[in-house]
Order: sequence, then structure tokens, then C-alpha cells
Amino acid sequence: MMAGDIRVLFVCLGNICRSPTAHGIFQQMAQQHPLGKRIDVDSAGTGAWHVGQPPDPRAIEAAQRHGCDIEPLRARQVLVEDFDHYDYILAMDSANLRELQAMCPAQFGGTLCRFLEFADRSEDVPDPYYGGEDGFDHVYQLCEAASRGLLQRIQQQHG
Repeated sequence: MMAGDIRVLFVCLGNICRSPTAHGIFQQMAQQHPLGKRIDVDSAGTGAWHVGQPPDPRAIEAAQRHGCDIEPLRARQVLVEDFDHYDYILAMDSANLRELQAMCPAQFGGTLCRFLEFADRSEDVPDPYYGGEDGFDHVYQLCEAASRGLLQRIQQQHG
């Protein structure tokens, strides 16, 4: 069992680009917040292709440019059991949200939504995998904005 009583899981497709970026950003923000010791953060993918692998080198580099180290993170696949452990399960896009909704047990009492809702945005975090470095920087900026909103929500609900 995890130490914190507020648990956040970020989910994308392969858990090597978007969700580890969000994981790293939010974890770093949370550590600097008064509630930080109560928050546990993880990330996962709906697919299993990259299980055990580090984040994409371009995601690592984009995070490093902003002073965030995500290199130690390793990809894992989301499990049905995650719904028993996490209060916030945040999808990077609509397709992954649908996958999560399909596996979500009826008794799940947490928050399951797209991550960018915490930045008051209705779009998906775009998958930068097949693009260039600028896509990874854009993902970083989106995740940073949504992380600030998520931290505010947690402060309001648990502060």
C-alpha cells in the first residue's frame, strides 16, 4: 500500500511520453506543496508495448529542459486493481479515457476524466510520439498547466 492518502494516476497509451511527463511534473509540484507528503503519484499506459522501459528520450530531454527528471520512471500497464488504489485516474486523451471507462468497476468512487479538464481545456493532450521535439515541449506546457489546476482541486477537496 502506498504512503499518501491522495493518490493520482496519469494514463496514456504506452506510458513513455505523455503520462510520465505529467507524472514527473505533478510529482515535482506536489513535493513543493504543503499537501505533498499526502500525495502519491504514478503513471501507466493502456497498452503493454513498452512495459519496463524508460520514457521516450525526447520526453526525458523536454522535461530536463524544464528542470524535471523523469528518466527513472518505467512504463507499466494500467490494471483493474488501480481503480481500488487511486483517487484520481487521469487520461491524456479521449481514446484512453474510453479504455479506462470500459475497465472501470462500478464501485469506483474517484475521479476519472481527461487530464486537461484541470486546465479548463476540452481537448486531448496530443501524442508527440511521431512528431518532433516541439511536440514534447507542447505536451510539457499542457501538463504543467493541468498539474497546477489539479493541485488546486486537491487543495480544495483535501486541504
